[in-house]
Amino acid sequence: MNDYRHVTVRLDGWVAELVLDRPEAHNALSTAMAQEIADATATLAQDHSVRVVVVSSASEKAFCVGADLKERNSFSDHDLAAQRPVFRAAFGGVLDLPMPAVAAVHGFALGGGFEFALSCDLIVCDETTVVGLPEVTVGVIPGGGGTQLLTRRVGSARAADLVFTGRRVAADEALAMGLVDRRVAAGQDRAAAFELAATIAANSPVGVRNAKRALRAGWGLDLAAGLEIEDACWRATAISGDRHEGISAFNEKRTPEWPGK
Repeated sequence: MNDYRHVTVRLDGWVAELVLDRPEAHNALSTAMAQEIADATATLAQDHSVRVVVVSSASEKAFCVGADLKERNSFSDHDLAAQRPVFRAAFGGVLDLPMPAVAAVHGFALGGGFEFALSCDLIVCDETTVVGLPEVTVGVIPGGGGTQLLTRRVGSARAADLVFTGRRVAADEALAMGLVDRRVAAGQDRAAAFELAATIAANSPVGVRNAKRALRAGWGLDLAAGLEIEDACWRATAISGDRHEGISAFNEKRTPEWPGK
């Protein structure tokens, strides 16, 4: 599945791994890399054999340090505007994956790097992790979903603290604030993310995808509207082959063989 220079896609059973693979630049996000992420996620989104995506890093020191400011140093305003749709497609590609996405984070996850993690459903980090949205320190604002995704994770006041100051947050504080979901020992982020992904992948793929759809579609809606979305997703799952197999396997005391349709 891999015809890219700056990302690597690997399949391990029902789990796909999307590796940010520009280690010489600590995965600084160039235009070319962003386009590859957009292309790779579009392909993964259409693959019904994939039940979970793990987003990881080939760099020893960083998950991703954000936009490639060396590339942008020579940009005109026109160049920056032209890059914008490519970046939006990259972040949107991760955010809009129909299956759950788990970020495996170590080292620096700053700016767009942290936004890639925030675009995932769950974030596993190791104790070396440092996260932050420092965009205002270089004259821009978070543009990969950071202002919206961070607010939904930790609330408006904590999001404002991080966005307005641009400060960096180490792993323990990040866990306490809810910026990440799990913290593990140094070097164990990828293994822990795959363990979590395997647990998710063992469940009904139809159920998990529709649960993600209900969770995401309900963002920002009032309770009544959210419950209508949940009901629609429940109905779609209840008439699926997975529901029939799940009930049969439970009563027959065996492991389900999900048809996934």
